[in-house]
Amino acid sequence: MNLYTSNAMPVESAAATTGAKAYAWVVFALMFCLLLSDYMSRQAINALFPLLKEQWQITDTQLGSISSVVPLTVGVLTLPFSIIADRWGRVKSIALMVAVWSVATLGCAIASNYHEMFVARFFVGVGEAAYGSVGFAMLLSIFPKHMRSSIAGGFTSAAAFGSVLGVSLSGIIATHFGWRWSMGVMALLGFVLVIIYCAGITEKKLASARPDDANGTPAYGHVKLTPRALFSGLFPSRSVFCAYLGCALQIFVQGTLFVWLPSYLNRYWGMPVSEAAILAAGLVLVSGLGQLICGVMTDRISGHSLLKRWNMAIGYCLVLGTLLAIAFRLPHGNLQLALLVPGVFFLASSFGTCSAIIAGATPPAIHGSVFATLTLFNNILGLAAGPLVTGMVADAFGLEVALRWLPLAAVLPFTVFIIGRWCYVAEKAIGGARFGMST
Repeated sequence: MNLYTSNAMPVESAAATTGAKAYAWVVFALMFCLLLSDYMSRQAINALFPLLKEQWQITDTQLGSISSVVPLTVGVLTLPFSIIADRWGRVKSIALMVAVWSVATLGCAIASNYHEMFVARFFVGVGEAAYGSVGFAMLLSIFPKHMRSSIAGGFTSAAAFGSVLGVSLSGIIATHFGWRWSMGVMALLGFVLVIIYCAGITEKKLASARPDDANGTPAYGHVKLTPRALFSGLFPSRSVFCAYLGCALQIFVQGTLFVWLPSYLNRYWGMPVSEAAILAAGLVLVSGLGQLICGVMTDRISGHSLLKRWNMAIGYCLVLGTLLAIAFRLPHGNLQLALLVPGVFFLASSFGTCSAIIAGATPPAIHGSVFATLTLFNNILGLAAGPLVTGMVADAFGLEVALRWLPLAAVLPFTVFIIGRWCYVAEKAIGGARFGMST
């Protein structure tokens, strides 16, 4: 069986015009807004947990499953859907994805019980399955290589900002108009954005925005791939596998806090739903700023050195685990909040670093599939596993105990990044790295 990618773009190198560069940033802004909508639709449900728990009399495990089914579905479907998108066309595929998740979000607004909500959330995941990977691959094709961590951090920070807007707006709208209106507003935003997207993004315009540092490597094109060649392209070395795994294990912590912070503040700080949603949204906003700033900082400090990028990932995890471990053992109040703020700043700090490591080691023609693989790892081991496991622990011991032990999870990515750094050094020593930047 043979697979083909089919995003046609000329291979000859040419300096990008000022107009093309401006268009690249227009594309970035629109893709950022779409990811914003993606996560608003995904995370808005978290602010509604206290209302759904009371109205439908469901357990924390069921609440966790309503949240986790989306990233779990994304994780399962992201790779096959991204391969299809690389073949069928990224522009058309993204338009279809946004339409599907918007319709499914509208379905959440009319759900009458837990089971209907679960099915609607499943289809939200179907629509969102490949957007992050395909959208990021599209952006990588129109921006220079030295900006990869910055673009990765900037683009994916929309996940945090979308979570902020989704959770805060959802809580406010639910308080004044009911929780169904919260989901309806999220669906409406998706419908508006897909219309704007279809009017402004074309394959031809994307081709004209190709950067001048592509060195003749086709970002798009008909590339014949056997399954074995595809697998080799996705996992070219042990260090790259560690980058996939380490990133996902750090996202476990992020996914847990994004989902359970509103409930934690409601139960243990005694905050009303709307106030808990706003404070949780503020903390998630800090996480988004951290993701963006850490991406830019990694590019500035590391330059073309992958070894320095590994060092940055290790350092980020160490700081994250330390700050959260202290914060969740402090009494509720301003002192705890003072430690939570810098802690959540580093929740997704390694994503831009890992994205640059992986992008530098894999062929551009399959970057949609590459970042689908990263999305698979992040969603199944991180965003899906985190809330569900925490919900199960919360049912057994209480949510406060579950979050108190959560910082121990930061030990896992820290360890994996150390192993990945060691593998990278060993691979360079034996000349095993065929792609990527120099140390």
